[in-house]
Amino acid sequence: MEGVLIINKPKDFFSFFVVNVLRKELNMKKVGHTGTLDPKATGVLPILIGNATKISKYLVEHDKTYSVVMELGTRTDTLDSEGKILETRKVETLDEEKIKEVLSSFLGKQKQIPPMYSAIKINGKKAYEYARNGQVVEITPREIEIYEMKFKKYFDNQISFIVKCSKGTYIRTLCQDIAERLGTIAYMKELQRTDVDIFNIKDAISIDDIKNKKKDVKEAIISIEEVFSKNGKIVLADEKLQYFLNGVKLTFDMQDGIYRVYQKNKFIGLGILEKKLLKRDVIVEGEI
Repeated sequence: MEGVLIINKPKDFFSFFVVNVLRKELNMKKVGHTGTLDPKATGVLPILIGNATKISKYLVEHDKTYSVVMELGTRTDTLDSEGKILETRKVETLDEEKIKEVLSSFLGKQKQIPPMYSAIKINGKKAYEYARNGQVVEITPREIEIYEMKFKKYFDNQISFIVKCSKGTYIRTLCQDIAERLGTIAYMKELQRTDVDIFNIKDAISIDDIKNKKKDVKEAIISIEEVFSKNGKIVLADEKLQYFLNGVKLTFDMQDGIYRVYQKNKFIGLGILEKKLLKRDVIVEGEI
């Protein structure tokens, strides 16, 4: 069994806990994820099974889409609902057109400062370790990109919106920055990840479904071949296949990139083409 399983992570679950549950339920050791989702957040958590754990390096770079609710008029030290309240402020009624205008102003490439309560490493320590000790350290801004900002609703001092963004974007910081441009303060109240590249919440299954055997895990798994269906294809002749499997680089006059490799119609795995040389990368189970 190998491939990607899309889990709809429930609130208050750590990502590594989801992995441990699946290792037990599937009786497999080779189970991992493509990047943590905050415990209080819900939604899409791609789980890698079997040899698919080797494709993590590609999936962590994927863009992500979130459904967000931010609460105006309150600021916390963690920038979310879990933190200590640092300030409260009366919020005047906002104009929806002004909110839409501010959301749109965040589109494009920009520098963002990660929050103090984050896993960013500074001099070998995670930022949240400094924060918990009451220490303030400088965090270097990181380049991110916002591809889409869609206003959903404004109600009871709350703004809900959808954001599609690049890897490394902190939605907590984004909520704070949106509030600042609106002339107020805020924290992130709710967060649901709806998409990670091709992986959508509609295709996700719950931990309970797996535990209670309500869903067939094998049917829910997305194969490595399907994950890379948009990538180029290379068909190897029989005499070249063994060289490829043994790690010998093969010459192909094609563009650099990640390719699906086949023997006739049979999917063998993935290869990386660099400077016209194809090298073995991920091989599906049973081929070595």
